[in-house]
Amino acid sequence: MRSNKKNRKWLKVTGIILLLLIIAGGAYAFSVYKSFKTAVDTMHQPIERKQSEKREEPVAFHEKDPFSVLLLGVDEREGDKGRSDSLIVLTVNPNNNSVKMLSIPRDTRTEIIGKGKDDKINHAYAFGGVPMAMDTVENFLDIPIDYYVQINMEGFKDIVDAVGGVTVQNDLDFTDGGVHFAKGEITLNGEQALIFSRMRYNDPRGDFGRQLRQRQIIQAVINEGASVSSLAKFSDIFNALGKNVKTNLTFGQMMDIQKNYKSAAGNIQQMEIKETGTKINGIYYGLVAKEEQQRIQNELKAQLELQ
Repeated sequence: MRSNKKNRKWLKVTGIILLLLIIAGGAYAFSVYKSFKTAVDTMHQPIERKQSEKREEPVAFHEKDPFSVLLLGVDEREGDKGRSDSLIVLTVNPNNNSVKMLSIPRDTRTEIIGKGKDDKINHAYAFGGVPMAMDTVENFLDIPIDYYVQINMEGFKDIVDAVGGVTVQNDLDFTDGGVHFAKGEITLNGEQALIFSRMRYNDPRGDFGRQLRQRQIIQAVINEGASVSSLAKFSDIFNALGKNVKTNLTFGQMMDIQKNYKSAAGNIQQMEIKETGTKINGIYYGLVAKEEQQRIQNELKAQLELQ
């Protein structure tokens, strides 16, 4: 009985990291705890950014304040800091026990805060790194963006391999990157998962289909990380995370999150933005109607209890 209880706690540790550091955690042995802390210390990268003007007081985890996280999937290349290949905003509310996950299409046209012009939202990272990306998303959604988690997309395949691969339900038969993805349940290794999550040109849904596959891969990684078979893989998993993930969350904050927010992790609700594609000066953009933008903003503000 004692052993089973310890195993359950360890599974929660893996969960908190794999669900972008917001799922319940714990440690059942010093070696696991030490590996976890080492990985988090490696991942921790504070940024120079003032507290959001959209918050009167900083987030207090011990008081179970709802908070937000910007997930940046960055395509890093040698000699270039890259661009944000994907942007996902998580709003976590322990009072209604839910996490809302919003994918923002990377071609979305909006004001780039600090640059003084309208452009594709994913260009904010290229222009000004994580701070400009956070400021731009914050302005677009009209909510505070409290924390960030940056994942190197090239290294994301290492995370998938570390959990032993993932299984997803594919709703589109396609071939990309020399790999055929049959319709139905498929099992993918890290390289295949990366190709699967990036493809959009062979999908009639365009970027929306790509966002769906990205969320599938993230959810599948969480499921694999929380499986019994991952017990022997914690060292590989933590190592892969330490190399490929950066965040301004500290180890202490993650421990506060696992203590006070674990009930929200079991209820992840997907959100999508409706856009109209158009070309401006020969460049493709996704335009969001004011009514649609307001709808998204209202839902997120309610989730963060800002209304």
